[in-house]
Amino acid sequence: MPPSSGRSGGSKPGRRSRRRGRRLRTVDETSAGGLVLDSGRRHAAVIGRLDRRGRLLWSLPKGHIEPGETAEQAAVREVAEETGIEGRVLTALGTIDYWFVADDRRVHKTVHHFLLEAVGGELSDEDVEVTEVAWVPLGELDELLAYADERRLVRRAAELLAEQA
Repeated sequence: MPPSSGRSGGSKPGRRSRRRGRRLRTVDETSAGGLVLDSGRRHAAVIGRLDRRGRLLWSLPKGHIEPGETAEQAAVREVAEETGIEGRVLTALGTIDYWFVADDRRVHKTVHHFLLEAVGGELSDEDVEVTEVAWVPLGELDELLAYADERRLVRRAAELLAEQA
């Protein structure tokens, strides 16, 4: 029998895995948001948030669906809260689904996205969760947005807009 290295499960010698024997509680969260376009449908309102490293990451506005709200209602409310822009839903764009760990929980997040048209309001970064907001030309979003799934939704929106033209 070969000599024991004192290692188990591939962990480093002298260190115990902090997760061994402890299970993270899994929770489901559902949010809604979207791509809100200006009246000319050439620019979109996007939000910037600082990540843990202090980098500004641009994304589409979104947030939790409140009890009694539909996904569409939550998207309209969250867009208004995070950008200052009041919008109306034109159509569903798609759903993004991902996992992350936070506060000793394993979170399965589902985000319903909609295409919205601005009907009022002014661009504002008054929401404490948002660092910056900006109107960005649709053609620049593919390079600006931090998340590949959101870039895919923007391309889908561009296809829908081209079909309507």
